[in-house]
Amino acid sequence: MYTVKEIFYTLQGEGFHTGRPAVFCRFSGCNLWTGREADRHKAVCKFCDTDFVGVGPDGGKFSAARELATRVAALWPTSGAELGIPYVVCTGGEPLLQLDEPLVDAFHEQRFEVAVETNGTQRAPDGLDWICVSPKASAPLQLFSGDELKLVYPQVEPEAQPECFEHLAFRHFSLQPMDGPQLSENVRRTVDYCLTHPKWRLSLQMHKQLGLR
Repeated sequence: MYTVKEIFYTLQGEGFHTGRPAVFCRFSGCNLWTGREADRHKAVCKFCDTDFVGVGPDGGKFSAARELATRVAALWPTSGAELGIPYVVCTGGEPLLQLDEPLVDAFHEQRFEVAVETNGTQRAPDGLDWICVSPKASAPLQLFSGDELKLVYPQVEPEAQPECFEHLAFRHFSLQPMDGPQLSENVRRTVDYCLTHPKWRLSLQMHKQLGLR
């Protein structure tokens, strides 16, 4: 059984693939926060800005991998000569609490490239085409390699500083300003850090600026 908060077609709004058309499959649930405001003060990840609780009107509960993959595939454009490679982003919450090898295989049967955006505390199934890890302070990593490490910045905890992760085996390193009341200052600090540490690339949440989902 897969429990999904929402499934929608949009442009990737952040990270290396910013601007790429994608179907987002947002799984319900997370291991670092319940998603309820009353519990935010005791969450491991206190700055999450995503609703991943329960099942939304465009989500659902799916008893089989192919059923969910078919729903995702139905949102990809079916007309036009230049459709590109279908791309699904599995996100959450924490998608690796549910995403498994049968579902990855089912997405591949629908010709999708399969990406995951994860906090990195769970093992990843085989077959994923893109692994993006966004580490959170005090949450022990289980994924030490992948395609992109995307760190929300700044986090105050010593173990969440960029230098704690740059030795890991990722192809791309992105630094994303923390959203909230201090966003302007966080953007400035992130830009400064990237300029003085060019291993890191600035990642902005363009979907919020453009009013995209």
